[in-house]
Amino acid sequence: MKHDFDLFTIGGGSGGVRASRVSAGLGARVAIAEAGHFGGTCVNVGCIPKKLFSYAAHFREDFEVAKSFGWSIGEPRFDWPTLLANKNREIARLNGVYERLLTDAGVAIHRGRAVVRDAHTVEVNGKAFTARHLLVATGGWPYVPAIAGREHAITSNEAFFLERLPGHALVVGGGYVAVEFASIFNGLGVATTLAYRGAHLLRGFDAELGRHLGDEMAKKGVRVRLQANPIRVEADRTVEFADGTRERFDLVMFATGRRPNTESLGLEQAGVQLSEDGAVLVDAYSRSSVESIWAIGDVTDRLNLTPVATAEGMGLAKTLFGGEPTPIDHDNVPTAVFADPNLATVGLSEETARERFGNVEVYRASFRALKHTLGERPEKTFLKLVVDAASQRVLGAHMLGPDAGEILQGIAIAVKLGATKAQFDATIGIHPTAAEEFVTMRTPSA
Repeated sequence: MKHDFDLFTIGGGSGGVRASRVSAGLGARVAIAEAGHFGGTCVNVGCIPKKLFSYAAHFREDFEVAKSFGWSIGEPRFDWPTLLANKNREIARLNGVYERLLTDAGVAIHRGRAVVRDAHTVEVNGKAFTARHLLVATGGWPYVPAIAGREHAITSNEAFFLERLPGHALVVGGGYVAVEFASIFNGLGVATTLAYRGAHLLRGFDAELGRHLGDEMAKKGVRVRLQANPIRVEADRTVEFADGTRERFDLVMFATGRRPNTESLGLEQAGVQLSEDGAVLVDAYSRSSVESIWAIGDVTDRLNLTPVATAEGMGLAKTLFGGEPTPIDHDNVPTAVFADPNLATVGLSEETARERFGNVEVYRASFRALKHTLGERPEKTFLKLVVDAASQRVLGAHMLGPDAGEILQGIAIAVKLGATKAQFDATIGIHPTAAEEFVTMRTPSA
């Protein structure tokens, strides 16, 4: 049977765009459907605008630190509409870049929401198209728990387009998005409360890292409420917590996770198996339970990071059209959390390492960065290495402090290559930097 296309991609985010344009470059006839703006969550309501906001939030502290180095400046003033307008302009530019990449590669673009009709057919705006392979790359969507009054709260989607900053904000959650937005609001002068039902922030990360982050955010002015669970939001944004306390806020934002975006997509009717939360179940090559239907990125709920989605997209193109079946290695993937302070990690947490390897050595360093020694800021940088006692291989590296993401990228290469603690120690540090502590920690603390 001759199909209209070799590959039809549903979703124009980072993974879908990468898979589509690389497949087209390998000679495939490719189409893509996108109902919104190209670039997906990352470009439009995720990594890129969030980090731009994070940069803006850091300047208030930078102005304060500058005084200890002899700089005299007037009273800083922040204008939210200016930041918003500049952010929107940059995102619009990136939307255009993504679309041009597809057009230049020869990918046919369909504007509209695609629905799967069967193993080889999709429908967009009432018109059906067939393809030898269908790719689902529809990403995720913010999840808000089913509590009374949740319609009076926002999610990160809306936070990127607020007309004005609130005076007092509540951010509910303890993951990436929650700690990042709590830091952003706080840095921009908003009285900010972060409420999380757990005992420490960042579940799934090294627990010690989450505890240190909570402490440092509190030093910077964020009111951190742990084991605090909102159960009701009233119309005036008065929030009732499970412990009976009540407090009114100008803004309530839920950052309580994301769910795969598969609702009403037609996948189950086509025979695709989904998990309980709607994720497409796939094998190591991103193939679903239906031979001709594939899925990559957050919609599979494997490792929800933009670079992982693009790697999966590249691997899929090679598998389908490059004659090179390519599974993606999801081990030792580095990641950063752009809270204030920044946090970055690669490899295993101490808890997971002890479960898998039993006897591990842990090296820690905690110190005030040189930049803060001339002033009064109490912020501390924290570094941690987790090492297998038997082989001396470094299993995990973790950092909390300025530019943690920039520093950990290089460390991640060493961890991915299986470097040992002795090889870390044999590397001469760059002095004076915070990064040098990764190669100067000599005595295990556990």
